[in-house]
Amino acid sequence: MIVVDTNVIGYLFLSSEQSILAERVLQKDIEWAAPILWRSEFRNVLTRYMRKDIITLEQAQQIMNSALKLLRGREYEVPSYEVLRLTSTSKCSAYDCEFIATANDLQVPLVTVDKQLLREFSSVAISLNSFSE
Repeated sequence: MIVVDTNVIGYLFLSSEQSILAERVLQKDIEWAAPILWRSEFRNVLTRYMRKDIITLEQAQQIMNSALKLLRGREYEVPSYEVLRLTSTSKCSAYDCEFIATANDLQVPLVTVDKQLLREFSSVAISLNSFSE
């Protein structure tokens, strides 16, 4: 099992230069986990794609359903204290620290492209590029 951030989820379901790497990560480990926050962040990504006329509402709903299916049973609530503790020792946002807290709690790596997370939490965070190799 690995924790993935919303960017990695987006790369898997929305075509980009990083999509092939996200697919490789899925091939290496099919048990993706995330804090429940990923849902709101991903809906926001889908909304931006709809507003730019890249995808339709129906496509956005299908993509969301596919992502929900992938993460079913592996979405976690994160204790506020742990998120706040992580923010107090870093310059990362509370949103980003939810992913670190989830990875810490599950004792698994966080796969991310976020440079600040990779820099400040190098013992937990691993880059999409590195994990996909």
